[in-house]
Amino acid sequence: MHIVTANEMYEIDRFAIENAGVDGTILMENAGRAIAEKVVSLVKKSEEILVLVGSGNNGGDGFVIAKTLLNQGYKPTVLQLAANEKIKGAALYHKQLFINYGGTIQQLQASDEITVFLNNTDVVIDAMLGIGITGTLRPPFDQVIKAVNEVDKLTISVDIPSGVPADEGVLDFIGIEADYTFVIEEPKMSVFLEHCTAYYGNWSVVKIGLPHQAYANQIKRNTWVEQKVRTTLPSRDAFSHKGSHGRGLIIGGSRQMPGSVAMTALASLRAGSGLITIATVKEAISSIAQQCLEATFLPLASQEGVISERQQIDISTYDAIAIGMGMGRKKDTGLLTRKIVAKAKVPVLIDADGLYHISEELSVITNRKSPTILTPHFGEMAMLLDTTIQNVIAHPFSLAESFSRKHGVYLVLKGPNTIVSDPEGNQWVNTTGNAGLAKGGSGDVLSGILLAMIMQRQKMTEALSNGCFIHGKAADNLVVKKHSEQDLLATDVIKGLASVFRTFS
Repeated sequence: MHIVTANEMYEIDRFAIENAGVDGTILMENAGRAIAEKVVSLVKKSEEILVLVGSGNNGGDGFVIAKTLLNQGYKPTVLQLAANEKIKGAALYHKQLFINYGGTIQQLQASDEITVFLNNTDVVIDAMLGIGITGTLRPPFDQVIKAVNEVDKLTISVDIPSGVPADEGVLDFIGIEADYTFVIEEPKMSVFLEHCTAYYGNWSVVKIGLPHQAYANQIKRNTWVEQKVRTTLPSRDAFSHKGSHGRGLIIGGSRQMPGSVAMTALASLRAGSGLITIATVKEAISSIAQQCLEATFLPLASQEGVISERQQIDISTYDAIAIGMGMGRKKDTGLLTRKIVAKAKVPVLIDADGLYHISEELSVITNRKSPTILTPHFGEMAMLLDTTIQNVIAHPFSLAESFSRKHGVYLVLKGPNTIVSDPEGNQWVNTTGNAGLAKGGSGDVLSGILLAMIMQRQKMTEALSNGCFIHGKAADNLVVKKHSEQDLLATDVIKGLASVFRTFS
């Protein structure tokens, strides 16, 4: 699926109408019918249905939904929130069609009347406002949205919950808190924004027959779904050997934090790495070795329990490097980190404390010739950009894209909807994972999986997107079958990788 902004969706609709010759009334009919089919699966004929409609295309969809439900024996009440003269075009056509089918329309005269309507209904269908809403909501929409959110009624939104922005950049808004949202044709950007996702409830996409030429490869944002994994994840050759699947080096850890690199190494081996070497301080090796018997070790000089810059590391024999997990933020460690990143001629994945160290000198990554992968969470991204976490929350797509382009790196911006960006500005959003991953160590496990993926026979963007999908899918499987989101640990996710790989074997 593509992920679109409001303007991109308008342009796709315009192309369909002007270039492909699809009538707008037909598109509205298709949208309303498709959503009505979804509503039928959720609502009984005995239940009272209140359809809230505005003046635009969203309201037009509402008229089609009401007409379709009426024709199937349901009892929809249409409550129009806009003045009659504001209903125009295709929306006016479908309003009249609803009336011709025997439907009746009531008009909201005063905002406080909404309470009476809500008290006499079982289901609310929100077709008030579409994707073009900007700025502060005006009456009666602001009061109606608040009233809907305050009652315990099944609430279904059409395309987007009314009041929720379609695009990134808006943090302060009033929006319908939907139980279900049926998104028309393509998910809008806000579906994947941390502060907007919850408003959608359970969401799914309905197709309305837009021609594929309307996209013309102009949309560079897509979701990464299971089918993409099936078509891109490489299988293991029956005659391969351990060297065929990559020699990975993990640099990190400290006396106080030996677990980070242990989890990264275990996850990388579980995800298919052929050989893994852990470069860490001598004091940490014994505890790590007990957890990861399959790894080999490269002892590093330490100062007060952390990696020292005095250490020389031969990195010439490795196929990829992961650096930063649990290494601490000492000055000497930073010098060594930047030296290795600048020197390495293989893909380097930088995570955790490694991101802190390169943030002081971003030219180190900009000047690299080999692929560089950064895996920040929102706080680390804010650090890299010298901005606030709130700004990253508000603009994750654009900030990730511009950073990747500017520095020529692959960026894995971790969150409830992880975004993978490449140096050309293409982006993919992961569709797996749950709140159980909001635990210490989850990022270390993801780094290990990604390290394994980038050493297999697949494109870099495929490797990173597949790794994120597999990481989240393991957590999803575990929550369904064995764990809860509360008790799930990062080490459980490592053990859960087997179930995911069996699915794709």
